[in-house]
Amino acid sequence: MSNRHANSENCPHQAQRSSLKIALILTGVFMIVEFLGGLLTNSLALLADAGHMLTDVAALGLSLFALEFSKRPATAAKTYGFHRVEILAALLNGVTLLVISLWIVYKAYFRLFNPPEIDSGVMLIVAVTGLVVNLASAHFLHQSQASNLNISGALFHVLGDALGSVAAIIAGVLMLAKHWYLADPLISILVAILILYSSWLLLRDSVDILLEGTPAHINLKEIHESLCNVDGVDSIHDLHVWTLTSGLHAMSCHAVLCGHPDHHQVLEKLSQIVRHQFRIEHTTIQLEVVNLQHQELHNCH
Repeated sequence: MSNRHANSENCPHQAQRSSLKIALILTGVFMIVEFLGGLLTNSLALLADAGHMLTDVAALGLSLFALEFSKRPATAAKTYGFHRVEILAALLNGVTLLVISLWIVYKAYFRLFNPPEIDSGVMLIVAVTGLVVNLASAHFLHQSQASNLNISGALFHVLGDALGSVAAIIAGVLMLAKHWYLADPLISILVAILILYSSWLLLRDSVDILLEGTPAHINLKEIHESLCNVDGVDSIHDLHVWTLTSGLHAMSCHAVLCGHPDHHQVLEKLSQIVRHQFRIEHTTIQLEVVNLQHQELHNCH
């Protein structure tokens, strides 16, 4: 029975890892192809889309990295494990993507005034192939994304890059049919804005986690009120909620008790509220007892 249970738990993990690996290989290989295609055809739009695919490679790589490192046990030196390595890698990727997007805008600016001739036919073939690769990656990720937030995030990155491929296709059609080479730098700037937006979100979230800010979806006041409403609790103070890594949150607080409640029962109730209502698994709750003088001055629940 125990072996069956272990296998059933490993199956979703193996499926998620396989989906991420397939999508990462497809995206990584074609990112190189698209980069070389951009150099060959002199298309900045393809180079920009290759840069956008780099955001997908980063997202897929980080998701796979998080999936693997989540299995590593904590050590005496690293009591929280190695989860923050993912955030440091995300911060580095965000800075890299920011530089890439600014470089694309810089190159596109000069092409606006003197757009060079582009090998539109080859560019169109590469762009269409890129769209097919993005859709194939999205298909594999969609099969495993329902039970994993990291894979869901990677899926949205891939779908966003599919839009970049569509933009490159539109530019290729315009240049092939109308010889309107101005479409190449214009589409490049559009894709650069997408990269810039993605890199900004990545940088913002990474810095927020490293500074141990309260997760955006957590309402600290609501948690405080819910814990204070537990029978036997007089007040809650030193309440902190932070993120260890993407999708993994922690909370600590001091709960002041009054009257003569069952301490174990109160602690269990507080923990259940945090786990089930607010989806925070890692909790540290310190119980404090009100002294007699303080107890006379305050009404307890």
